[in-house]
Amino acid sequence: MNEFVSAHVKDGVGTLLLSRPPKNTLTRQMYREITSTAAELGEHPAAAAVIVFGGHEIFSAGDDGFESSTLHADAVVVAAQVALRALDAVAAIPKPTVAAITGYVLGSGLTLALAADWRISGDNVKWGATQILDGLAPTEADAERLARAIGDSKAKELMFSGRFAGAHEALELGLVDQLVAPDHVYDAAVAWAQRFVDVPAQALAAAKAAFCR
Repeated sequence: MNEFVSAHVKDGVGTLLLSRPPKNTLTRQMYREITSTAAELGEHPAAAAVIVFGGHEIFSAGDDGFESSTLHADAVVVAAQVALRALDAVAAIPKPTVAAITGYVLGSGLTLALAADWRISGDNVKWGATQILDGLAPTEADAERLARAIGDSKAKELMFSGRFAGAHEALELGLVDQLVAPDHVYDAAVAWAQRFVDVPAQALAAAKAAFCR
């Protein structure tokens, strides 16, 4: 049984829930649990769509700095591969996916949110590609997903500066698809996801796969 990431299904909507208080920082274990949970929900016959949710306080503040600082060179390479598999697993869920964003979404947490098809955000959320503030270069996956969402120029400005963007700026940039009051984020994501509950699953999977070619 997973310690930090769980799967829940209700009324046709699955939820991949991150639960590593207080900041949902991402460790190798978290990434492995995200990979397995994404696969579980992707195969779950009762889940027509999937929400990626970090709880009502914070989506994710990115990679766990303490763990990252203790890794030797070979382990850094392995950790990067584990993280990439998790991101790819979320992106590969053969169903519509919605990231429900609360609090902060930073660094690799932002990349995880970008692996979903859409993002619904509280109107007080802080967004940031903050890896450079920790003296780290964004990975190729970080850069690729951010540039795909908002274009090279805007992605470079955010990544090179590491600055925070407020929710309304994130909406203007194209990081967010819908802004709602902070307490309504999950409910809004459920409403978004439920639009697909009665759509034929095989047709949805084929439609999503067409965007990956």
